[in-house]
Amino acid sequence: MNDIFKALADPTRREILAVLRDGEQTAGQLADRFPLSKSTLSGHFSVLKAADLIVSEKRGTTITYRLNTTVFQDALAHLLHLFGPHAAPTPLKEN
Repeated sequence: MNDIFKALADPTRREILAVLRDGEQTAGQLADRFPLSKSTLSGHFSVLKAADLIVSEKRGTTITYRLNTTVFQDALAHLLHLFGPHAAPTPLKEN
């Protein structure tokens, strides 16, 4: 879960996820959308992949990225458990 929060903490990575929400994109298509160097963008992809928020697939010489919706559903369920309307407060420890 910490990797997911780390990935979501950066606005560029959130924007990449928003773009991928509409469907898979090649690395080149994503690079055209963001005014970043290839190495910087590659670093963002690495963080998102480490958090399992995106998956990549190499097709010939092209790398395609898409959302890993299963991880999003798990993260959302975890957040709702922590902060949702039916979340129970953590009991205080007695000394």
